[in-house]
Amino acid sequence: MGVQPLTPLDLSLAAGLVLLLALLGRYLHLGLSKRLLVASARTVVQLLLIGQVLRLLFAYVNLGFIVLVSLVMLAVAGREVMARQHRRIRGLQGWLLGTGSMFVSSFAVALLALLVIINNDPWYTPRYAIPLLGMLLGNTMNGIALSMDRMTETLWQQRQVVEQRLLLGQTATEASLEISRQAIRSGLIPITNAMAAAGIVSLPGMMTGQILGGSSPMDAVMYQILIMFLICAGTGFGVLCAIWLTRKKLFDQRHRLRLDVLVRRG
Repeated sequence: MGVQPLTPLDLSLAAGLVLLLALLGRYLHLGLSKRLLVASARTVVQLLLIGQVLRLLFAYVNLGFIVLVSLVMLAVAGREVMARQHRRIRGLQGWLLGTGSMFVSSFAVALLALLVIINNDPWYTPRYAIPLLGMLLGNTMNGIALSMDRMTETLWQQRQVVEQRLLLGQTATEASLEISRQAIRSGLIPITNAMAAAGIVSLPGMMTGQILGGSSPMDAVMYQILIMFLICAGTGFGVLCAIWLTRKKLFDQRHRLRLDVLVRRG
């Protein structure tokens, strides 16, 4: 038994709920209605586009094409990391910092899973590689964005305290240690909550999709456990890398705080 197909009318009914929410937000002057509608439109366009791309990938398995799609996903994720931070690192360097952190963590974890754990033939089979990398990038992106936003905003708010610690002889690492810890905790909160609530409060998306597709519930559970562990590892390593790089960027070699590299989102 396959998935029950959806009609345009079904999707229109769901879209009506989002439109209703946007109207309510406008009535309450929340300032989110336009952003919500734009995000909804992007969801439709992007998912329809990726559906066509995946159909081609599944039909013609090619490593070069898969690598190209993966790099495009990484580049867009890097842009989204910086897009909504209140105070972000200025210019291309900020994008490179977030993108590099995701590349080190998500790609490494995805390769480990594909080559060692799943071990499909070929290992880059798009039916496994693209969804796995997408889930890793999406969750790592959220964790890195939250941690970097917390790091830069807290350093800005507590800049006088940090500078006083530096004047007293502390190194950049010592002066910003507690701020770094708080930023790392912030980045890990979403995946920690997701793991703690999985199976009791919520049924994760991949597991739900497999069950709807006709897979055995226990097979779906095993894959979901694997995915949750991979996402946790990818997010954790990505957040640690991002905070380390952010701290190196915001302090120079003489352990001086350099907040001039930050730009505030308008």
